[in-house]
Amino acid sequence: MDGTNRRLMFHGMCLFVLGLLTGFAEQHFANVRMGLAAHLEGLMNGTFLIALGAIWPQVRLSPLTTTIAFWTVLYGTYVNWSMTILAAIFGTAALSPITGAGHSGQPWQESFVLIGFMSVGIAIVLASVLVLWGLRKAAAQ
Repeated sequence: MDGTNRRLMFHGMCLFVLGLLTGFAEQHFANVRMGLAAHLEGLMNGTFLIALGAIWPQVRLSPLTTTIAFWTVLYGTYVNWSMTILAAIFGTAALSPITGAGHSGQPWQESFVLIGFMSVGIAIVLASVLVLWGLRKAAAQ
């Protein structure tokens, strides 16, 4: 995949900017702490994608596995920011006992955010394991 590292860095900058913009809206969310978390998720996930883009040429995986790693990392980072925004808007406490303390949303909102965060966890762990596998010493030789 030519230019994949550049695409990762582009998406990293997009998420970074979304995180910055989220910071301007923090005080308007139902759960202000979760709004701060959404701001930080945008910044951190953006930075993660930029760093991943920088090392991507060193990742040695099959074409299919490379595609899976690329799309799962994009899914995980964007959906992480999106779910945190929704949790801030809904005022949910799903999987976030510290930022969600004293808040709760409708049952469907709690379930939606819970499923979203669980899917993010699976996607990020899968993508990270694939990238780690692609960076192993044997792959570089």
